[in-house]
Amino acid sequence: MDTLQAIYTRKSVKKYKSDPVPKDLIDKIVEAGLCAPSGLNKQSPIIIAVSDKQVRDELSKLNAGKDPFFRADPFYGAPTVLVVLADKSVPTYLYDGSLVMENMLLAAHALGLGACWIHRAKETFNMPEGKAILQKLGIEGDYEGIGNCIVGYADIDPDKKPRKANRVYYID
Repeated sequence: MDTLQAIYTRKSVKKYKSDPVPKDLIDKIVEAGLCAPSGLNKQSPIIIAVSDKQVRDELSKLNAGKDPFFRADPFYGAPTVLVVLADKSVPTYLYDGSLVMENMLLAAHALGLGACWIHRAKETFNMPEGKAILQKLGIEGDYEGIGNCIVGYADIDPDKKPRKANRVYYID
């Protein structure tokens, strides 16, 4: 799949099969995320790749505690969660982390997988339980959760949402 085709055809998937995603595909998605540009090449984002069901379910529970829609599983059954956090000491951390997320969403789609950006990573990793996960991994510093990129084999083919008109203004 070429780049423009991936951009034009990517959709947010919100229902997944339980089949695990092979590690080599996860590695490709993570690598695509790490190739994202960053302000002054500071490379502030880090990625936590979670395919362990127990940890994935713990993250889901923490995330759901902040969900205004009270979904039982805010990760929609996806077997893998790629958490992006970024070092807040870098002025462009939020933008850098967002670019990592987009690269991973496009890479997952290009590899034939479903993916979706799930918010509330910031809230999850501000909680004591979220901080404990980082501590277990030896992650130190002032990191803020940017987003959760859920990944798996789609169990639906979601409709492409229409794009709003009149969002581009040209000055020639």
